[in-house]
Amino acid sequence: MRNTTESMLDPGAAAYRCVLPAGEPWIREIRQDDVLRIVDLEGNQTADALFYNSHDYRDSYSAQDTIRAQRNIYPTTGTRLMSAENHVLLTVVADTCGQHDTLGGACATESNMVRYALDKRHMHACRQNFLKALMDWGHGMSKRDIASNISFFRNVAVTPEGGFSLEEAIYAPGKYVELRAEMDLLVLISNCPQLNNSCNEHNPTPIEILIWNGRSN
Repeated sequence: MRNTTESMLDPGAAAYRCVLPAGEPWIREIRQDDVLRIVDLEGNQTADALFYNSHDYRDSYSAQDTIRAQRNIYPTTGTRLMSAENHVLLTVVADTCGQHDTLGGACATESNMVRYALDKRHMHACRQNFLKALMDWGHGMSKRDIASNISFFRNVAVTPEGGFSLEEAIYAPGKYVELRAEMDLLVLISNCPQLNNSCNEHNPTPIEILIWNGRSN
């Protein structure tokens, strides 16, 4: 059963709010105790995300440590997103989907070619978004800083034998996930541009990003 939890926060009181078009990256620092909400505005969209300790970018989100700490492959309400140095980066405090993916990773030009067709290699992908955002951010960050990401709103099935497959999306418009920062963070989001997979009906759509300042909550 999916563990869904509604938020008590008022969107009208958010300190920051923007709509991120499909296929675009977003990067921003948030402070400890800030609350970040990602909203799937039209349903069946994927938001791939990376998180970094603002004081040491080498200490970034770790899919392996998050799974180990929770003993659960599906992040949801109460999940602590862990770093490579075993720090708690964020806690999921509200979630109206109840299940997200931390196994499948982000789409790339190489995977587009292998998974779909040779002529798909030129198509835009989330790893390109990650790299562009990090290069624009500067501070010495590069391709080496792109670790395994978490994919919000993506439905991945895992078999008892360890196989997994990307399933049809099941999330309705307006679903969201909300996370509290447990330290100062750099947040990087790619609103997935994938056009080849039927999970989003071949139609990438916008997401909304909101931030509440923790010291005023």
